[in-house]
Amino acid sequence: MNNPQYIVAVIGAGPAGLFASRKLAQAGVRVALFNRDIKPGGLAEYGIYPDKYKMKQGLRAQFKQILDDPAIEYFGNVTVCANGAITLADILESGFQAVLVTTGAQGTKWLRLPGENLPGVYHAKNIVFHYNLLPPFSQKKYLLGKRVALVGAGNVMMDIAHYLVRERQVEEVIVVVRRGPLEVKFTRKEMENVAANLDLDALDAELARIAPHLQAIGQDLQVARAAFADAIPKALPRVSDTRLRFRFLSTPVRVMGDWMNGVSGLKVEDNKLIVQDGVVKARGLGTSHTIPADTVIFAIGDTVDRDFCIPVYNDAYVTAPQPRFPVEGISFEAFDLDSNRPIEGVFLAGWARQASTGLVGYARKDGELGATAVLQYLQTQPPLPDAAVVFERFKKRLMETHERVVTKEWLAKLEEAEEAERIKRNLAEFKFALNEEMFAAMGMGERRE
Repeated sequence: MNNPQYIVAVIGAGPAGLFASRKLAQAGVRVALFNRDIKPGGLAEYGIYPDKYKMKQGLRAQFKQILDDPAIEYFGNVTVCANGAITLADILESGFQAVLVTTGAQGTKWLRLPGENLPGVYHAKNIVFHYNLLPPFSQKKYLLGKRVALVGAGNVMMDIAHYLVRERQVEEVIVVVRRGPLEVKFTRKEMENVAANLDLDALDAELARIAPHLQAIGQDLQVARAAFADAIPKALPRVSDTRLRFRFLSTPVRVMGDWMNGVSGLKVEDNKLIVQDGVVKARGLGTSHTIPADTVIFAIGDTVDRDFCIPVYNDAYVTAPQPRFPVEGISFEAFDLDSNRPIEGVFLAGWARQASTGLVGYARKDGELGATAVLQYLQTQPPLPDAAVVFERFKKRLMETHERVVTKEWLAKLEEAEEAERIKRNLAEFKFALNEEMFAAMGMGERRE
């Protein structure tokens, strides 16, 4: 771009940030795209199950095309806020007219139960990052026992079940579901990955146990069974003796065990089902049951990073209740509850705006809508006659004050190095598991003392 008049910073290089950057660049805005990680892609790179090669390759090709736009500058290995050396205020004071935050849901959501801090209790997101080789999670040790209680009913839960059944090959996985079998959120395709290990006798016994509750709200027992058993004909071949079973109508209330010996079980309250405003909900019965387990994994969604420099309320960044620049009736403007005013020039999109909502397609659309809100805001701001100069001055200062900033040129070297390793090792995919390995592969040298 020869003569930009507007410069915008996008914080976070997952799908929302990448597609937002493209939308802004197409409108004539020069974009600085910041990423905490070395590689772009976010959960599209580090959240999709590793064997989904075609999906990942397709997304990487789209992201590469976006980054090829000369109006978009990429700055990887740069942490904004969250204890990083640069803040949103620094960026805006440097001359950027707006900031779009697309950092995703970097935090982990917990139920705040007694015993959640015991050894052997994990959040699904951290394990997903571990097996997808995201530093530093790639090097952390997860002590997974023989009997794993897995809490959740979505596709992330099913990815963890896939990992436990086919990779770690634990003895038993007990999936704990708050509502019933017809309210699960995972797809039949995901169920096919683990259906060969489904304990049908245990499923039938569990359905018999909860049958009165299903019938009380008019649900069909055979339809409920088919939601699981119909995946068996197309199931992946069995590779382990792991027993997979489900415990429905159960809300976790306590992780049992002690710090020395770790987890011994998961105490759950028994539920019934009610229909309220057309929605099936769970209600506690006051009775409880303890599921024996030596590991508990919560796959219950994510939350925003509380260390980021935007106010948080109820696990989410706050958006303006009466936005000046709504798009499709949605507010994308960050809001400060203390001053009861929008944060001037700061916008939110993707999972940073609404955590754990949808997949890549949602993130793309929300990122583009957030960019549209930013473009509306820019029309109220005077153009910068020297935008290119301001941008280059900021870039020069960033390179002076931050070590090993990864630009698009360095990314190309990393891609070449990983492809060479993939061919050398005869693998479907290869990625370095450590930041230092990536820096070495790019030839970026040692960290300054």
